[in-house]
Amino acid sequence: MPRRAAAHTRIRASVLAALTATALAATGTPVLAAPPPVATRHSMNQAFAEAAREFDVPRDLLAAVGYGETHLDGHTGRPSQANGYGVMHLVSNPGNHTLEKAAALTGAPLSELRRDTAANILGGAAVLRAYADRIGLDGDERDDIDAWYPAVARYSGTTGRAAALYADAVYTFLANGIVTTVPGGERISVTARPVAPDKGSFSDAEVRAQSPDYPSALWVPADPNNFTKGRSAPIDKVIIHVTQGSYSGSISWFQDPTSEVSAHYVIRSSDGQITQMVRNSDTAYHARGSNASALGIEHEGFIDDPSWFTDAMYRSSAALTRALCDRYGIPKDRAHIIGHSEAPGNDHTDPGPYWDWARYMSYVGGDKSGGSSDGLSFASYATQQSGSTGAQVTAVQKLLTAQGFDAGAADGKFGPATRAAVKRFQTARGLAADGIVGARTWTALLSAGAVPTLKQGGSGADVKRLQRSLTAALGVTVDGSFGPATVTAVRSYQSSRGLTVDGIVGSGTWAALQAGR
Repeated sequence: MPRRAAAHTRIRASVLAALTATALAATGTPVLAAPPPVATRHSMNQAFAEAAREFDVPRDLLAAVGYGETHLDGHTGRPSQANGYGVMHLVSNPGNHTLEKAAALTGAPLSELRRDTAANILGGAAVLRAYADRIGLDGDERDDIDAWYPAVARYSGTTGRAAALYADAVYTFLANGIVTTVPGGERISVTARPVAPDKGSFSDAEVRAQSPDYPSALWVPADPNNFTKGRSAPIDKVIIHVTQGSYSGSISWFQDPTSEVSAHYVIRSSDGQITQMVRNSDTAYHARGSNASALGIEHEGFIDDPSWFTDAMYRSSAALTRALCDRYGIPKDRAHIIGHSEAPGNDHTDPGPYWDWARYMSYVGGDKSGGSSDGLSFASYATQQSGSTGAQVTAVQKLLTAQGFDAGAADGKFGPATRAAVKRFQTARGLAADGIVGARTWTALLSAGAVPTLKQGGSGADVKRLQRSLTAALGVTVDGSFGPATVTAVRSYQSSRGLTVDGIVGSGTWAALQAGR
């Protein structure tokens, strides 16, 4: 990008103006002189002040970028979905190398940049300054926070409309101000101010392309390598995900052909903005074996930080889910609107214990309890343990109490009383008494009760109970009718457990299920 004109001749665009589709032209990064070694610091405010002074980056801009990336939580060095680290989300993946860039600019080792908050903030400031130098900001212009818009867009790790979405979010934080308490209890604030960012080439073209399937959403397509055209099964469920990263970072990651992951929609935490990235009619790569029949919705944030799950996000996502359910005839219940952790064959834990299913389902207009109509049937059964919350914990509590193991109030909170009841149940069934409800304990709990002989053509509550336990053990649709799919599941279970394979559920099959085999 050519050197900018003097500040008094710039034409500024509002932060709320339309975005552009022009890609930011930036290749290569000048190496800045390495600053003195990073000292140990305990104050994040001090770290922002020192990094801002060291690299001549506005302190509030630096803090707003960090807040947009991570809510100023470094997650103790754990990587995001895009392999980004720390408060400033310094990234190391095939398409983005800001972590390595920060190391080259500051002289700090990669390990320190990943885990030390002060080093990470300094690294983020160094990268932002390098981008400012690349677009030609001089000393006076660097003092003008509105002049940094193209550098902030470049920090997103992407280009065009996705980069503009990122920069607009940062300037919205600057306009509205930030007051937050970070891990450790320190208060970080950014003073609200009028903003009119100089968008440069980003103001030249319209980038607010409309979603082809959901008109209120934006359209930013994922890389073709990250999804499959068409579907091999009818759409019958919606899967709720959490990005483990920022909104723009996830959009960028789904545009990276090396990631081989995507979702149909991504939703921003602050205001519920939605971006569609894969057409509903195509197969996104978000939930392994469920991809063919599912629509995937990613929500900006981290599963261990409930501050990301705003009312605006819940309401926006629920409106989208309601529209998708109405369009494709998907029942609005927890058997068909599920978390990533509940999708068969997955090892993920999102949306995690802080996702408020009852609230979400009430907004969708489905079951207000956050569970299925009977409170016990789910598309899959996730591991529940101390600290878990939600409809599946309520199901555990109800099942335990029904079997004579008092779990306390069925309040959806896995506390000491529930753990003690689980351990007593496990001991009675000959299971490892660890107080954790995994697949074996789920199978035993769900199958507990009478042992009538069941076979194809049967229906009713006992068949549904059988199907729930088979869902925990193998995965089978719970509909209360013993049809061909249930026969197949029974035979598979019998074969894998060394039982007589006849597709009929007699005393031997019931005994195996109730023992959690």
